[in-house]
Amino acid sequence: MNRILLVAALLLRLISVNGQSVERYSLIPRPAQLEPRAGDFIISRTTTIGVPFAQNGLKAIADTLASHINRSTGLALSVRNVTKMNQPDNLIEFAPSVDTTLGDEGYRIDATDRLITIEATNPKGFFYAVQTLYQLLPPTVLATSHAVPATNLTTLSVPACRIQDRPRYSYRGLHLDVSRHFFSVAFIKRYLDLMALHKFNNFHWHLTDDQGWRIEIKKYPKLTQIGSQRRQTIVDHYDEYDPQVFDGKPYGGFYTQDDVRGVIRYAASKHINVVPEIEMPGHAQAALAAYPELACAPGPYQVATKWGVFNDVFCPTEKTFSFLQDVLTEVMGLFPGKYIHIGGDECPKVAWRNSAFCQQLIKREKLKNENELQSYFITRIDKFVTSKGRRIIGWDEILEGGISPNATVMSWRGTKGGIQAAKQRHDVIMTPGQFCYLDHYQGNPAQEPTAFGDYLPLSTVYAYNPTPSTLTPAEATHILGAQGNLWTEYINNTDQLEYMIWPRAAALAEVVWTPLNVKNYDDFSRRLPVHFERLTTLNVNYARTFYDVSFAAKPTAGGQVEVSLSANTQVPTIRYTLDGSVPSGESPRYEKPIILAQSTTIRTAAFADRQPISQPAKVKNEYLVSKATGKPYTLLNAPTRGRPDKNYSLTDGTTGGMGGYEVAGVVSFANDINAVIDLGQSQSVRSVRVGFLKYTARNICLPRQVAIAVSEDGKTFQSVSMTKTNAAEGGKRGFVRLSFDFTATTARYVRIVAYNVGRVPAGLRNPGKAAQLAVDEIEVH
Repeated sequence: MNRILLVAALLLRLISVNGQSVERYSLIPRPAQLEPRAGDFIISRTTTIGVPFAQNGLKAIADTLASHINRSTGLALSVRNVTKMNQPDNLIEFAPSVDTTLGDEGYRIDATDRLITIEATNPKGFFYAVQTLYQLLPPTVLATSHAVPATNLTTLSVPACRIQDRPRYSYRGLHLDVSRHFFSVAFIKRYLDLMALHKFNNFHWHLTDDQGWRIEIKKYPKLTQIGSQRRQTIVDHYDEYDPQVFDGKPYGGFYTQDDVRGVIRYAASKHINVVPEIEMPGHAQAALAAYPELACAPGPYQVATKWGVFNDVFCPTEKTFSFLQDVLTEVMGLFPGKYIHIGGDECPKVAWRNSAFCQQLIKREKLKNENELQSYFITRIDKFVTSKGRRIIGWDEILEGGISPNATVMSWRGTKGGIQAAKQRHDVIMTPGQFCYLDHYQGNPAQEPTAFGDYLPLSTVYAYNPTPSTLTPAEATHILGAQGNLWTEYINNTDQLEYMIWPRAAALAEVVWTPLNVKNYDDFSRRLPVHFERLTTLNVNYARTFYDVSFAAKPTAGGQVEVSLSANTQVPTIRYTLDGSVPSGESPRYEKPIILAQSTTIRTAAFADRQPISQPAKVKNEYLVSKATGKPYTLLNAPTRGRPDKNYSLTDGTTGGMGGYEVAGVVSFANDINAVIDLGQSQSVRSVRVGFLKYTARNICLPRQVAIAVSEDGKTFQSVSMTKTNAAEGGKRGFVRLSFDFTATTARYVRIVAYNVGRVPAGLRNPGKAAQLAVDEIEVH
């Protein structure tokens, strides 16, 4: 089924707000003020776009608007000099304003059935007004080929309204890491197109890191000859396999300086500033592979083939500073914006502590420790960049050891660093991981592509307020805005990249543009389906986790499992299957909790008019029903505090899961597992099955042996099974459900003892470390 048709099916169900259907004004980000009006401005062959040609920059914006409309409709709208023509009956007019309340980026749109007037004081304002106009038009106007027949143009209309708008924040950013995985110039331009549609104005281009140096530096050709290439790349998630697995394939890529100039020109046409990032003093392994003399130890070094933080960093020698100044001189010659991002994050101090040179430098400069040495490093770079008329941005680690005087802080480790910097009167860009890291999961990890870890749903992004309430009004003026970050360790293609960005970046666009008192998630949710149609028209591979179905399960008093399903208010119908098959329009419609009398796999999908609107349902939620389901038990050895037992979770019928570095639904033990289950009455038992987590990269091993015993009174137990297991088993992490069968016997109590191996066995990643056991469910049959 065509995705446009799927979204269209949902649009038919849109409700009315304030007497106007939501689809008339489904604008993202929402304007500061919007006054709905009756009627529509119809675009036809008689429509003229009028612009005062004498105003610099306006004709190019109007030409682009005409081009979009003409390309998608087959019309031939003309752009004319408004000062040299009589006003026609069907006019879109660009009218420069002197109203300073609009600011450089603000605008007004006044649309009636005969005239659309766009007012702004600056080309930026006119540009953003046109982005709003695109969203007032049908989504098909964004198509790259004829989408609206030229003979049926009554559908190409702008709803009458009056809009007055300006952004809440001056810095509205999206970031892209091209060091871990490289993306073409053509894709970067597409990325900028989507940023512009959502009124973002800063593109943070992360160009260097341990896994690749991606920008040509003429004076140091080995940076791209050597530093842009790695010999192989780790497969899947960092902890997916133990030992880790690599693909054995060389990987590389870089941007020439002509490439960079082309991107900057293109971004400027979208009123987007490009902020380059050259990492220092850490995340330098690719540079050190090319020029090992810049390190504290001789090397050799290689471009990193896996992710993480590495101890090899730039050594603060004069040779290093000369190198970095040369690099930054070429970078500043390419990038005209005022900001140069110099990283400053995740710089281990091991190499500096072991370096006689660094220890002498600390004494010579009267520094207290290596943290102050990092401040010394950043301050020297800051003075150089400032001397060139630019300003540095650094991640919030640059606060450690004393902040460089002219630095702007990018606060990523929560909001604490941003608050600290703002109180010190430093400018701040907020980008805390819990709200702005778009490489985190946005839905059920079992349904999602591999992500870094953690959980950042659309609603959480939207809920973010970049200005902390603890700041005074004067301090709050230093919060320039916010930025969404996309790190690409686990993103190696453009489809997955767009999936991770959209629609969460649309939510962030509203966070940084729309006044706080106008933001409303329910209203955003009602506008989102139309916005999905725009993204579909643009062939964007956006995530549809917005329509995901949530599960809640609990055991019943009768030993069954009750499963409840739910979704947001924009989901008309939930359909499900109980046999593991993909739900269709003919599958049962969810109306009340599902009662499971046996182990069952449930698969769900959101539907509108029998058409699926959620992502293809690959998630199979498994629920286990046995004689132990809902039964109480006693743990003779206490679980760890990190993953405690909650509400008899080992017999609640639900299985565990994992995504990224996270594990859900397990109980962990630092010693043996010793559990006694009370079945409530004597009955025949013949098998026990235990779901153990094997996650040896995190020291969670299988047991070395499992003993099963039964009892009638809970005091005297009879052994029925003693089984050795392979505690040294590595490989792919996951849940291993081990069955322990024995001759059928009558019992009320069942005891399960799983013996911890004690230490992680040899051959695994962390041999000799204290081992743990982790369990998600115990079944008795």
